[in-house]
Amino acid sequence: MKRLIASLLAAFALAGAARAAEGGIEWDRFPEQKMTDMVALQNGAKLFVNYCLNCHSAAFNRYNRLQDIGLSEAQIKQNLLFATDKVGDTMKVSMDPKNAKEWFGGVPPDLTVIARSRAAVGKGSGADYLYTYLRTYYRDPTKATGWNNLAFPGVGMPHVLWQLQGQRVAVYEEVKDPHDAAKTMQRFAGFEQISPGTMSKAEYDSAVGDLVAYMQWMGEPAQRDRRHLGVFVLLFLAVFTVIAWRLNAAYWRDLR
Repeated sequence: MKRLIASLLAAFALAGAARAAEGGIEWDRFPEQKMTDMVALQNGAKLFVNYCLNCHSAAFNRYNRLQDIGLSEAQIKQNLLFATDKVGDTMKVSMDPKNAKEWFGGVPPDLTVIARSRAAVGKGSGADYLYTYLRTYYRDPTKATGWNNLAFPGVGMPHVLWQLQGQRVAVYEEVKDPHDAAKTMQRFAGFEQISPGTMSKAEYDSAVGDLVAYMQWMGEPAQRDRRHLGVFVLLFLAVFTVIAWRLNAAYWRDLR
């Protein structure tokens, strides 16, 4: 019993630490319709290879799996194959882990299943988290990288998509502390754009949606087939249940 209580307390402590790392803001809902949009998935793959695969690997996914989202082997070789010359290789990076740890303070994590691992009860899916995270970066001169993030306060990763989004600063307002009227607290009020990016806000949000859709797909490339198969399995079980019920009734009727 003592071990069980200790395990539960440890689990709650880890959950609390995870929530603290994820920040206190509400996660925006990822546009799920992009998961069935092949053009969006292909654009997301391009963004992933160009902006994420420089530091992060996706070592449990192979380049040739991109054929499942409508890309030909020739297109993969010509446009997305930068870290290797074999389309059957996994998506690894050439960065030395020792150098990465020295430069960034830690080895950038593998992103193959990042969208599946970041889900949180009561907040949303991993795709919701990533969609919010990549859209809430802002300039912070107190940080070593010059960037901070509302969804992940104190983030160590700089804003790799800043040229697309532009540079922003977070604006806060003073409000009354709901627990003590004599005190005030800072509340996030929005972003102020200080330099434009190459994309408008709507274009950037759509591009991030494409990127997150690809990362969600990458975590389980067969998920669409699994869902379709699941529908047929449920229909089969429903029909079989009716048949078994009628056979059971006929069997006992003959015995009586």
